[in-house]
Amino acid sequence: MYYSNILETIGNTPLVKLNRITKDISATVLAKIETTNPGNSIKDRMALKMIEDAERDGRLQPGGTIIEGTSGNTGMGLAIAAVIKGYKCIFTTTDKQSKEKVDALRAFGAEVIVCPTNVDPEDPSSYYSVSSRLVREIPNAWKPNQYDNLSNSQAHYEQTGPEIWEQTGGKITHLVVGVGTGGTICGTGRFLKEKNPNIQILGIDTYGSVFKKYKETGIFDKNEIYPYITEGIGEDFLPANVDFNIIDHFEKVTDKDAAMMTRRIPREEGIFAGNSAGSALAGLLQMKNQFKEGDVVVVIFHDHGTRYLGKMFNDDWMRARGFLEEKSPRAIDLIERHKHLSLVMVDATDSVQSAFEKMRKYDISQLPVMRNNEIVGSLNDSHLYASICENPALREAAVETLMQKPYPFVAASARIEDISKEIHRDNDAVLVRDMLGKVHIITKYDIIEALA
Repeated sequence: MYYSNILETIGNTPLVKLNRITKDISATVLAKIETTNPGNSIKDRMALKMIEDAERDGRLQPGGTIIEGTSGNTGMGLAIAAVIKGYKCIFTTTDKQSKEKVDALRAFGAEVIVCPTNVDPEDPSSYYSVSSRLVREIPNAWKPNQYDNLSNSQAHYEQTGPEIWEQTGGKITHLVVGVGTGGTICGTGRFLKEKNPNIQILGIDTYGSVFKKYKETGIFDKNEIYPYITEGIGEDFLPANVDFNIIDHFEKVTDKDAAMMTRRIPREEGIFAGNSAGSALAGLLQMKNQFKEGDVVVVIFHDHGTRYLGKMFNDDWMRARGFLEEKSPRAIDLIERHKHLSLVMVDATDSVQSAFEKMRKYDISQLPVMRNNEIVGSLNDSHLYASICENPALREAAVETLMQKPYPFVAASARIEDISKEIHRDNDAVLVRDMLGKVHIITKYDIIEALA
């Protein structure tokens, strides 16, 4: 059996039990792995549905141009369908989206216009406004408008909801979904509630978004709106696809908690999922007391982790935003700058003069002393200088006549605080072995550099 084209592989994604991250939750927690769609996200479902519905009613004509504002995943689904169906794509996105998402869209031949994040939707430079302007200016153009196009939620009513119902044997009690356009949670939730009105539909929101307060108070509060980092969820307006009557509760998750959970998922569950999945799972853990033994909780893993390699999975990016706590450097970290270099040593039988020349040649202040391939002592420049000044004849003596105690070894995992205690007036350095058994030296200068 084979598929006629890649679009036929959309849907029928697996449901996988989570075990480690959710070990303290009494319920069974299952992840709907939408990364197996051809565009590696759940958005493939509604992208194809929007195109097919527009083709059916004439809004999208042969050879037309699809223009959409997208955070990346919807664009990917549209771009894949456009390749197969013969359309051109122009996408507008925000400058907070990962570079990987933009590059992926361009890989499918789409034109991508990056717009500022921190502007109102009505602002002419917003990615909503730019996409709308281009539709007016470009002949034979069509804008799917995933936020207000109800084909979005209908796709999930027809596909995602039935799949989850069948895969759980109708035993699902809770659905947890990050809410952006609202299509996934409301389409899926509408189907599930028709099957069992007692199923709880739980939306994950982010700080800086209006959803939670609007659900709880009916007030659209612009003071709730501010820039946030989490991708794929939250909005500063109310999309038509968000049916607040279907969503029973919104749980807000911080940018940091979402990012940290995004990193935990592959490390603890072996599933390479993206930022919105991290947010959804972090929110689920915040609500863990709502779940009991026998409950079946399904959480949507929206997209793939490769979209976030330059962000949540990049240590420097995480540190720059204060999401990673600075860990105390270990011994193995302190040798990073010179780990490729061989340790300069001197034999116990070599002359003091030759030891002095090595120090000068390599611009170093201390030398481990070897005998029969074992480290038996050490020599530092201060001791060497004082000894020769007192007795110049010692230049021709063997190193062993002047050597001091050997430098102590520390474990590769030793913390910088403990290493610094070993380096003092009577001991200039410590030694450490790497994973290959190669010996390296750590001096006070390595410690100063690490603390700078």
